[in-house]
Amino acid sequence: MMLLLNKHTHTQRRSCPFGFHFLYFFLALLLPPENAFAAVPVRVGVVLNMNERVGKMGMASMSIALSDFYSANPQYQTRLVLTPKNSGGDVITAASAVVELFKNDDVKAIIGPYTSMEAYFVIYLGEKAHIPIITFTATSPSLASIQSPYFFRTGLSDSSQVNALSSVVQYFGWREVTLVYVDNEFGQGIVPSLSDALENIDIRIPYRSRISSSARDDQIVAELYKLMSMQSRVFIVHMVNPLGSRFFKKVYKIGMMNKDYAWIITDAMMNGLKFMNKDVLESMVGVLGVRPHVPKSSKLEQFQAHYKNQVVANDGSQELTIFGLWAYDTITALAIATEKASASIRNATFVMPNDSNDLKGFGGSSVGLDLIQALSKTTFPGMTGSFRLIDQQLQSPPYEVVNLVGPGARVVGYWNEKYGIVRDLNSTLKHSLKAIIWPGDRIYPPKGWVLPVNEKKLKVLVPDKKHRFHQFVDVTWNSYNLTNVKGLCIDVFDAVIAALPYGVPYEYIPSNADATYDEMVYQVHLKNYDALVGDVTIIANRSRYVDFTLPYVESGISMLVPYIHNNDKAWLFLQPLTWKLWLTSFLSFIMIAVVIWILEHKEKESDFKGTLHHQIGMILWYSFSTMVFSQRENIKNNFARIIMILWFFVVLILTQSYTANLASLLTVQQLIPSITEVETLIKTNAYIGYQEGSFMFGFLANKGFNPSRLINYSSPEELNELFIKGSGNGGIAAAFDEIPYLKLFLSKYCSQYTMTGPVYKTDGFGFVFPTGSPLVSDISKAVLNVTESDKMFHFEKTWLGDSSSCSTTLVSSSHSLGLESFEGLFAIVGVIAALFVVGGYMIKFMYRLRNLLRRLDSSIWRRIRSVLQSFIEDYQNKTSEVPTENQISSRNISSNGHDSRMVPVDNSSVGHEEEMETNPRIIHVRRRSRSFHINTM
Repeated sequence: MMLLLNKHTHTQRRSCPFGFHFLYFFLALLLPPENAFAAVPVRVGVVLNMNERVGKMGMASMSIALSDFYSANPQYQTRLVLTPKNSGGDVITAASAVVELFKNDDVKAIIGPYTSMEAYFVIYLGEKAHIPIITFTATSPSLASIQSPYFFRTGLSDSSQVNALSSVVQYFGWREVTLVYVDNEFGQGIVPSLSDALENIDIRIPYRSRISSSARDDQIVAELYKLMSMQSRVFIVHMVNPLGSRFFKKVYKIGMMNKDYAWIITDAMMNGLKFMNKDVLESMVGVLGVRPHVPKSSKLEQFQAHYKNQVVANDGSQELTIFGLWAYDTITALAIATEKASASIRNATFVMPNDSNDLKGFGGSSVGLDLIQALSKTTFPGMTGSFRLIDQQLQSPPYEVVNLVGPGARVVGYWNEKYGIVRDLNSTLKHSLKAIIWPGDRIYPPKGWVLPVNEKKLKVLVPDKKHRFHQFVDVTWNSYNLTNVKGLCIDVFDAVIAALPYGVPYEYIPSNADATYDEMVYQVHLKNYDALVGDVTIIANRSRYVDFTLPYVESGISMLVPYIHNNDKAWLFLQPLTWKLWLTSFLSFIMIAVVIWILEHKEKESDFKGTLHHQIGMILWYSFSTMVFSQRENIKNNFARIIMILWFFVVLILTQSYTANLASLLTVQQLIPSITEVETLIKTNAYIGYQEGSFMFGFLANKGFNPSRLINYSSPEELNELFIKGSGNGGIAAAFDEIPYLKLFLSKYCSQYTMTGPVYKTDGFGFVFPTGSPLVSDISKAVLNVTESDKMFHFEKTWLGDSSSCSTTLVSSSHSLGLESFEGLFAIVGVIAALFVVGGYMIKFMYRLRNLLRRLDSSIWRRIRSVLQSFIEDYQNKTSEVPTENQISSRNISSNGHDSRMVPVDNSSVGHEEEMETNPRIIHVRRRSRSFHINTM
């Protein structure tokens, strides 16, 4: 066995002076004596770049792992025997080494190759030979696309860190990131997955910088100056040493490691920090990075001590990194899987074809399938955490967020799939990092973008509409053919840019005269312009292509219609009150007349007595004369007096309100909207106006208007002309537009038109920028500062005029006073009058008959009939005399079959209050007018 090992390692002694002496020592421990138990040797090929630190580290780590593993498991019936090959970092050499191992060494598995480029071809060879290919150094995510059942990755794929990187970018609110990566398979492999992760959280990648692995320093500097000329200042760097060290030394030298920049490196460089020179680390102060988290354990500490004593002591350059830990776990996992498949391995064969002189000539292993099944199910606590393969890839662990401070690195937080960015690994508090030192020794994160000095001015597109509402945007040319742009939108934008905490150079560029607003928005989407400033409404359809700032002018869509002038004044005196109030007032006068007559006509010397015609005329005259308070009749009944007091108050309120409303009708011009309902326009198929170039055409079509009946206008004057013509003469019946335009129109034609109908909500006017523009956030904040200040009021007054001088409030279709304004007063008078007439009279009447009702020995119904008959006879008596006791007794005696007779009584009681005295046979009734008694039998 030692001879066989010597045969394959003799050529490597010069390139690795210590490595294989060390390897001989451990292999001697692994090979049992001939008289020991019959352990089956299982050869494993190792194809790494033994000229690099990682290759040497991996080989030494696997040797230590096998020694530890078989010392702990001496009962195992299999023993792995490593057969190393040096790929030298060359794809052809790696493929040739694998073929040689297949043909000559009967290997059952291959660990390697070293790089992703080498792995592509080797994976196909392993699948053809049915031999597992296990790599812990090839990290390109594109290798997973091969989907070979014989390919295993026991190191982390570069794609496992992309979510951690994107979360860091999102944490600081950056909107753009520039990718910088080495231009080979290793660098390009991470780009698709990293781009997807950033785009999923709406972070743009404006530029991808590819740097060749063999680039000269001057080429690196030229690319850095190119990056400096761009506005993005956040960079994610994915490369390895020595290119990474050279890159950051140039970054520091040309001044790109200052307060405006943010640099983030992937774990490819983080895992190699131990091998960087001190001057390189000092040039990287303020850089952030991510790396896999390795949990502490006693097993890890033992391995680190063993590695330091056995390897670092002999070669100080062989520092242990995570690749060494992955190598340790890789060979451990393979040893466990080999033991599980020991039954198949004992009977394993390698079928060799007749022609084995080329790459097509090697055969296939009979144990490969059992070995990959066992390896897929292998789990154990490894050096980097729990070792577990998911879809033949190592399970992704949490990541550390690291800040480079001087020659060292400081962990400022963690990332895991469940909680994202956290301060501590066991914390559930999201989005919290420790203090970070940024480039330029700043403690605050950079905003992520700037407008460099050598950057061109922002090209700001403005609408050039010759004859439309120029108060918002007005473009003119002077004698030197230079543009002059002014208007409300321009003043607001200038104020917003001035409010930014940094300078932004820009220039206005007029649009084509026939360009619509949607076309101008699309030009910004295509990045032909950097912004669009004007009266551009924020709507959902446009937001799909561009980003809007917060609105600086509130808006909405309303209907504009002409007034109808009310010239019919013949019956104007009836308009102050509605017909319901007129009718209610008339009936109330009649009611008051009846109530007063009921209460007054019984009184002595009442003015409401006489013939029927006289009484009717009198009560109507009295009631209606109260409108002008000219009544002269005396009221003697107290109940009637109370009712009249209330009625005078009602008449006073009613007449005063009528007078005020009539005065306004006679002095103020009456304007009524011609149309108040949108449905009326749709049903009548009327012609409708809309502003040319706006989104109103599509809006009206969606509302159900006939597109052929829509007429555009481009100025307030043209809109007025269309209204004058009318819908039947080439004009329009109504127009729909946004409220700012309608207010501007009404400021000139306020006496002729009005806004009416429902108001459809829109988000207002906003400034337009390309999707993902970093300016949007800062300008939106500046918009709030401007709109909340007095500047906005000044701008609106300057360009739109004083809206208070001409009210655009909708005019009601009727100025008449309604019944609802007085129904409370009528109700009070009506209720009190009813109570006094009915309740008061009945109480007095029943009081006079109280004793009679007690003595009647008849049923309740007969008593009620007697009372009603007495009530009717009482009102038929025009002299207001109550019925005599003879009459009442006569009716009751007759009804009982008895006779009665009247006895005269003395009239001396005249002038005294009414009283009744009774004895068993005589009822005495005394009143002011007369006395009588009834002899009852």
